[in-house]
Amino acid sequence: MTLPARPLALFISDLHLQVSHPRTVQAFLSFLTERAMQAERLYLLGDIFEYWAGDDDLADPFNAHIAAAIRAVSDAGTAVFWMAGNRDFLVGEAFAHAAGLQLLDEPHVIEAGARRVALVHGDAQCTLDTSYMAFRAQVRQPAWQAQFLGMPLAQRKAIIAGLREGSREAHTEKSCEIMDVTPEAIDAVFAATGADVIVHGHTHRPAVHEHDHEHNSRLRYVLPDWELDAEPARGGWIALHADGGIVRHGLDSSPL
Repeated sequence: MTLPARPLALFISDLHLQVSHPRTVQAFLSFLTERAMQAERLYLLGDIFEYWAGDDDLADPFNAHIAAAIRAVSDAGTAVFWMAGNRDFLVGEAFAHAAGLQLLDEPHVIEAGARRVALVHGDAQCTLDTSYMAFRAQVRQPAWQAQFLGMPLAQRKAIIAGLREGSREAHTEKSCEIMDVTPEAIDAVFAATGADVIVHGHTHRPAVHEHDHEHNSRLRYVLPDWELDAEPARGGWIALHADGGIVRHGLDSSPL
């Protein structure tokens, strides 16, 4: 009997982990021990936490528990990588050290077989959402982050709570098209990286899209968000194999 090949890499995003969603948290912890430890690499592509107020919040038992669970994967021999999302872009070196992972800038490119795969979170490619793009440009500035992180933790959390509420209200007023990536932004990622595959999250619209280019088909894989504390349950991941094969997996681990 031939055992299945060990995946080169697994990709997940948009878990939005929080204490109030225990089933989602448990599904993530099970994924780490049952799947991630069997891969050579694990890529966490943003919005793993519902929000991150700063690395000094590692003192919170929930956050410390998640960091320790990720660290166990790293200690078991799987290389772990983290890309910032729009909810957890304030993750820094202290968290990276605690979780045993490496922080990545985006886009990040990896190669497998004949494939060249570009990784992004996906929010930077939602260019029709001009109000969000302006907000993103502001909060990604080092000066803004330094000022914000200089505030007391409780004050930061109160500000974030207000921003989250405002975001929920704004989403009800925006069309789905505005909150999705644009073809032009995706083409720019392909051009900048020379990739033939893009993997991203953020939009919560899992799918595989073909992008034609000079008679060649380039592929864009969109990761699912995770939500097991509401119906219908959803989640999953993408596996990349050393020969360049890419497989989407559902919550029950079955290929899609």
